[in-house]
Amino acid sequence: MASAGTSGLTASVAEDVFLGQRLALLDVPEAAATIAARPADLPFTYVVTPNAQHFVRLDRGEDPAFQAAYDGAWMRLCDSRVVCLLAKRVFGRNLKQAAGSDLTAYMLHNTIRPDDAVTVVGGNEDLRQKLMAQFGLRHLALISPPMGLAGKPEELARCVEFVVANPARYVFFAVGTPTGENLAHRVARDGRATGVGLCIGGSLHFATGVVKRAPPVFRQLGLEWLHRLALNPRRHARRVFVESLPLLRIVARDRLKRGTGPGTR
Repeated sequence: MASAGTSGLTASVAEDVFLGQRLALLDVPEAAATIAARPADLPFTYVVTPNAQHFVRLDRGEDPAFQAAYDGAWMRLCDSRVVCLLAKRVFGRNLKQAAGSDLTAYMLHNTIRPDDAVTVVGGNEDLRQKLMAQFGLRHLALISPPMGLAGKPEELARCVEFVVANPARYVFFAVGTPTGENLAHRVARDGRATGVGLCIGGSLHFATGVVKRAPPVFRQLGLEWLHRLALNPRRHARRVFVESLPLLRIVARDRLKRGTGPGTR
């Protein structure tokens, strides 16, 4: 299966469906190459990176705006090692992982050139300076939205206008879920912007070292969530136990629904 993207002018990407969501069959280098190959002057489209929390939110069906943002995305890259492991162990499915943090770091080191225009929605002046210093970016525009952005229509509109007023080949939405995905969807529907948006949460903070990522062994085993929980249990407990853990119930439900037949769709 393939997706043509929101503009109808975007190269198709091979996809599979898992737990009701379409996922691009691309790893990090493949995703970066596909994004970089898209002409910079085409109408704006965007990439989302679903993790366990996203799958749970989408499965509940209580956030139609978030589902619309996912439906409107050009690519949906599987962010979660846990999701890939469950797909393999429970359903015998081979998904490809392209975590947002890995994709962001890879593109900053290997894909984005110093002269490429980059726009960031989220972060602060310190993040902007670090991105410019560490990766040699010469054309970087950054807007710092206030806390509670999702509930402030005038600020959301200001972010859309900022993206339009700062044309960029790459637009990073670093404002968390679901605000980043919904904002990217708004920019796409507005129709005036160009380039590719990447909904990557706090990945720019990892890439610049502002926030330390889990050691590689944790990431390889799908335990990055455990590392974050151990470092900051108060901040991450709800995300792990309330917003992400129900993924196991969803997998069990779909496995029982399919019985011993082929993998879930």
